[in-house]
Amino acid sequence: MSQFDVTVIGSGPGGYVAAIRCAQLGFKTAIIEKYPTMGGTCLNVGCIPSKALLDSSEHFENAKHNFASHGIIIDEPKADLARMIERKNEVVEQTTKGINFLMDKNKITVFEGVGSFESATQIKITKNDGSSETVDSKYTIIATGSKPSSLPFITLDKERVITSTEALELKEIPKHLVVIGGGVIGLELGSVYKRLGSEVTVVEFMDKIIPTMDGALSKELNKVLRKQGMKFMLSTAVQAVERNGDTVKVTAKDKKGAEVVVEGDYVLVSVGRRPYTDGLALEKAGVDMDERGRVKTNEHLQTNVSNIYAIGDVVAGAMLAHKASEEGVLVAEQIAGQKPHINYNLIPGVVYTWPEVAAVGKTEEQLKEEGVAVKVGNFPMRALGRSRASGDIDGFVKIIADEKTDEVLGVHMIGARAADMIAAAVTAMEYRASAEDIARMSHAHPTFAEAIKEAALDATAKIAIHM
Repeated sequence: MSQFDVTVIGSGPGGYVAAIRCAQLGFKTAIIEKYPTMGGTCLNVGCIPSKALLDSSEHFENAKHNFASHGIIIDEPKADLARMIERKNEVVEQTTKGINFLMDKNKITVFEGVGSFESATQIKITKNDGSSETVDSKYTIIATGSKPSSLPFITLDKERVITSTEALELKEIPKHLVVIGGGVIGLELGSVYKRLGSEVTVVEFMDKIIPTMDGALSKELNKVLRKQGMKFMLSTAVQAVERNGDTVKVTAKDKKGAEVVVEGDYVLVSVGRRPYTDGLALEKAGVDMDERGRVKTNEHLQTNVSNIYAIGDVVAGAMLAHKASEEGVLVAEQIAGQKPHINYNLIPGVVYTWPEVAAVGKTEEQLKEEGVAVKVGNFPMRALGRSRASGDIDGFVKIIADEKTDEVLGVHMIGARAADMIAAAVTAMEYRASAEDIARMSHAHPTFAEAIKEAALDATAKIAIHM
């Protein structure tokens, strides 16, 4: 029986990062992945492929609608979905092969198969050909991620009634894509097909899209996406989804209880994700789960079985790739006797529509509910020279600071390159910067990031220069 110091089950952004950090710290490390390619949901059917299609569709959108304003005259552009999918697959292949390289570089033993506990220290690996082997591991890190959720009355045929996985492999551009769920995944994939020519209708149970983010971001993104042609049915509860040939009918009730019906040729069910623990046989190791099917852990991400840890989507908290990676590093360093930490309040969230949406810290609604007195600074992207030069004038930056101490408590932005700019806000907040600290930092001109400085000026004393 092979013996390891640490065995990681799952090779997504949490698992493979955990394995690399363990190897760097001198542990004999193994990783178990049931699929032929490494990288988990994120690299194979999530973050990376969706961004590849978002970028391709954005190029098409610009060629069709925006190039002429820049003096670029071309013939009527056509969307080649097959080539876009092919390019997406090439990006995925390059990225997953990069993980293989990192496993070899760090001398990590890779097992392909389903990992399941035989005991707290023994893990059985069942391979695709039916054979199996068992390894002994002093420590185990569970990093099995999540799968798309559905609603109990919806039958996912994965042809016309699909999840995000199938939406990345469509053979045709939908005529009318109905998206159930106004969260991150639904809006991103809805944006892809809206740009390529689909009619897109989003049906959302809550009274706003991206409901976990600051209300101002939700309101602005709704306005911008409506301007782009996306339709929204908010405060609408789906009751049934029925397929008849190439048509799918969604029956729902609006906030007044009236029945509404919307038909499309594809329905994307995007109502969140669920922790994936199928096949782990956690009961054999004695590992507890909570009422939502997540692996229960303490503040050190340690389960009730002291040598077994869990990270990423399979535990409580936001289902974000970068959160999983940070947790993987934290667990590896704890096993090595170090004392790392994660400030979960400062893990940013991003929506990769265009304009992008990004946020870190508390929302204004959360702070109001907590009774914290705050001051708020806002600055519109359209007031920036860089925004006008590029034509990306939608959006704003919003900074929330403590009324008494001026410490920044939340930064919320929607605009071009917000996904990249949010890192500056995370850095500032990690060092507990005040709004005045940010306001007094020099920001290069002309850049989108100047909006952060101006919003900080507005929060400090309502002295934004360009507003």
